[in-house]
Amino acid sequence: MPRLSISLLILTALLTATCENPKPSNSGDPSLNPEGKQEFIALYGSPVLDGSGSDDVWSQCEWYNIDQVWFGEPPTPKDFYGQYKLAWDENNLYILAEIVDDSLLDIHPESLERYWDDDCLEIFLDEDASGGIHQYSYNAFAYHISLDGHIVDIGPDSLPHFYDDHCLTRRITRGNTSTWEIAVRIFDGNQFDDTSENVPKLLSAGKKMGFALAYCDNDRSLERENFIGSVAIPGEDKNRGWIDADVFGILELHQH
Repeated sequence: MPRLSISLLILTALLTATCENPKPSNSGDPSLNPEGKQEFIALYGSPVLDGSGSDDVWSQCEWYNIDQVWFGEPPTPKDFYGQYKLAWDENNLYILAEIVDDSLLDIHPESLERYWDDDCLEIFLDEDASGGIHQYSYNAFAYHISLDGHIVDIGPDSLPHFYDDHCLTRRITRGNTSTWEIAVRIFDGNQFDDTSENVPKLLSAGKKMGFALAYCDNDRSLERENFIGSVAIPGEDKNRGWIDADVFGILELHQH
């Protein structure tokens, strides 16, 4: 067989193998830093928040999974599946979350009572990545975002409060799939004061924050059946994110 023909056959075989076994562009699994913390990356860009998730900014960002069982039993993919992307600009952290949930339930509308037992998305943020206890302080925030867009967290007085001005949320639900787009204003928890006006921090490339994302899933009962998070938490008690920022992952802002 002529040498040219052999070369063409080899090239064809290599191209076929590459097409049949493409390298995944998004693994969905965060990497680990030297301290064993899971790391997430947000890319620079300012998406339009309309709930569609179709902005060009998101096409450059990696999908991360929400697949760690923090409470309850592992759900089936039909019952729950979640993934998300991260972006940022000088004014906001942006989150695009795609949630598959076979039933959406909000039995405590516009309420500060048992808001965690409704279907809701929860954002955990530690602005300076210092870790530590934040249950009744602003050392870190645990934003519960309800289906009607209210934002709830616990204040230093040990009571839940609305923090609706901290996040701008848009959600579109088609069938069992909800697309959430959220702009999060980042506050310095060490300086945050309920009695005065608080100015959000300006963000820049290289900044690191403590971060995790989770979903409370309720399938028509009085209490949530599942609580699924984005980071693996060691030990038996995995429902610790609302108390201890040490279990968060590390989010770093990248320019490209």
